[in-house]
Amino acid sequence: MHQPKEVLLWSIAFPGFGQLLNKKYAKGIILIVLEFVINVNGNFNTAILHSFYGNIQEAISQTNFQWLLFYPCVYFYAIWDAYKDAGGGKDKFSYIPFVTSAWAVTIGLIYSTSGKIGEIFGSIWFPMICVIPGIIVGWIVKKILQRMR
Repeated sequence: MHQPKEVLLWSIAFPGFGQLLNKKYAKGIILIVLEFVINVNGNFNTAILHSFYGNIQEAISQTNFQWLLFYPCVYFYAIWDAYKDAGGGKDKFSYIPFVTSAWAVTIGLIYSTSGKIGEIFGSIWFPMICVIPGIIVGWIVKKILQRMR
């Protein structure tokens, strides 16, 4: 059995890998196929490449937002599911930071063509930045709900 943090990191690297480590082969393959289909149809790798080169407007123009909007939910579900199946997240409401991160990244993707922090960060960097408030808000909500119980 793999450690929950190890599985979590593999899932962050590639959705579905954590499920394969957990011997949940059907679920892992489904998530890998979903990631691949969304990635290809959303032009995700092309947008990443342009973003790394600093060609933000080109990254935005290459992004198929209709497809890429599926990515955050699949991505964070895969991470949460693998982490949970490996024995992590046993405390109440531990899923909430994953849910709020998926929500924040989705909102970040929606506003990535106009959302500015000094300048436009585009369809890759702006949603990635949105992970931080997603985790923070999720952690705070989780703690509040735990105290209320």
